Amino acid sequence: MLCPFCRQGETKVIDSRGSEEFVIRRRRKCLHCGRRFTTYEKLEESPLKVIKKDGSRVPFDRLRIRLGVEKACYKRPVSPEQIERIVDEVERDVYENFDREVPSRYIGEQVFNLLRKVDQVAFVRFASVYRSFQDVNDFADELKQLLRERDRER
Repeated sequence: MLCPFCRQGETKVIDSRGSEEFVIRRRRKCLHCGRRFTTYEKLEESPLKVIKKDGSRVPFDRLRIRLGVEKACYKRPVSPEQIERIVDEVERDVYENFDREVPSRYIGEQVFNLLRKVDQVAFVRFASVYRSFQDVNDFADELKQLLRERDRER
């Protein structure tokens, strides 16, 4: 470890603590100039890639999920906390079930299923983009299925 002050390579670890999840905080002392500084070590993970419909691969980005959910929930009685829970649950599920690559279809299905439980209008909005509805009949088919499921639950 190079000292940030004198650029010498001899340092001594004075204190070591775990701080955030998978982060180690180390207090160090330079053996050359005697100054102290803090370093943080984080576990390096291989980034998860999303396989898109066209076969291209992009880095997993929870912000993209959030934006999609927020668009679907626009002007709906869905709280920011509910949106955050959906995004958290999808992210947790993806990291638990995939190591390197996840199909975008899988992510969409997870959002699809969670939105269905939160707000049916937001769910239909998301479904219209996710399932690429072509006309009013596609909407009608999805609504019929929703109504059948609601009747079964009663």
